[in-house]
Amino acid sequence: MLKKVGIAALGAGLILSGMGGITAADAAKPEWAGQGKPEWAGKPGKGNDKGKSKVENVIYMIPDGFSADYASNYRIYKGEDAVWDAHLKGMFTTYSANSAITDSAAAGTAMATGVKTNNGVVGLDAKGNELESILEASEKAGKSTGLVATSTITHATPASFVANVDSRNNETEIARQMADSGVDVILGGGKNNFLPATEGGNQDERNLIQEVQEKGATYVETRDQLLDADDLDVDKGDRLVGLFADDALAPELHRGETEQPSIAEMTEAAIDALEEDKDGFFLVVEGSQIDWAGHDNDAAWAMSDVAAFEEAVEEAIEFAEEDGNTLVVVAGDHDTGGMTTGSNGSMALNAGILQNVTATGDHMAAQLNEDRSNVAEVVKEYTGFELKENEIRVISEAGNASLAINKVISDRANIGWTSTNHTGADIPLYVFGPEAESFVGFHDNTDLPKLIAESLKLGK
Repeated sequence: MLKKVGIAALGAGLILSGMGGITAADAAKPEWAGQGKPEWAGKPGKGNDKGKSKVENVIYMIPDGFSADYASNYRIYKGEDAVWDAHLKGMFTTYSANSAITDSAAAGTAMATGVKTNNGVVGLDAKGNELESILEASEKAGKSTGLVATSTITHATPASFVANVDSRNNETEIARQMADSGVDVILGGGKNNFLPATEGGNQDERNLIQEVQEKGATYVETRDQLLDADDLDVDKGDRLVGLFADDALAPELHRGETEQPSIAEMTEAAIDALEEDKDGFFLVVEGSQIDWAGHDNDAAWAMSDVAAFEEAVEEAIEFAEEDGNTLVVVAGDHDTGGMTTGSNGSMALNAGILQNVTATGDHMAAQLNEDRSNVAEVVKEYTGFELKENEIRVISEAGNASLAINKVISDRANIGWTSTNHTGADIPLYVFGPEAESFVGFHDNTDLPKLIAESLKLGK
């Protein structure tokens, strides 16, 4: 394995591959912005306004796939401002080292380490050198750490903060590195990636769940078990591992059909455990399935998972308000689907009707009979929509019934889509807490961990 490049080893003069073509003159932007510093980061005193509280804890919240149009549509869907709207500080670019459009592995790596890499790569730079993440740098500074996700916890974004692999698809190796890491709280899906083949899992031999339990970790598999897992003291070495599904967790629209916790409940549990550390904590929370909804062009799934993520942000900000020393950073890793606010030439916005949708397009498509003669009945059951004859025909004849259903629903909501993949759209940046004003400006995704590290005074 190649030697890990520590944060402090990356000099301010290092220019990363793939950086050409994008410059932004902004007085609020640090001199090292986008240039791969990490000295974790910046000049002494930078962003340290007198009279403000010291940052001891960071909650880094990543709504995967979320962009400004998701924010706009969500405001219409909700009928009022989201909790993050009052805390908008800037925007940032997302391109990877080898592509104008990033994937989640390269974006996650940039947001975790401050270094660009190629699509598909986790925790390595474009030359294959291992990188240290800001989570790992926080551990070195004595802080407790945590990871929360609604995907498999070994998925690209959470993996970027603790693993080093040349392919994001190698989730069994990511699970091994995660189990062997010093992360104190791990909550999400993906139990199969931690179990051996003899127990139906994906590991060849190791039972990672058994291993972490033998080392003293509290292990939970249901919402009730998580809510009952109190009296943990990470400052004394306690560890909490919760894997609530064999694969990913259920979409928020189907949460009630499971025994799985919500992302807000996982966030609250993680904070409750981590706040016991007198040296502070670093927590990453990913709303993973906003991205998956975008890939499916499923507007109702997207908005309901944004709503669930907002509840998690509310938990974080409520804690930060009471604590006074916690920085909350909310930043999507990229846009997915090229969502638009308005579509088909209409001047109306109608996302509020998605409140009545109770299932994903995938779920509805799975309820169709072989000849699809029940399209109208199925869609009405889960949406309340009386379909028109042309809408029934389009769904009945479609090669992809789920995508066709989602298009009909999106058209009713006046939400458009330009892709079933990621796009290169700039992403809004929301920040609350001490040092929040130091995030004002136009940035690159590699700047975010440096700004966070500067607020924590890492490397000083």
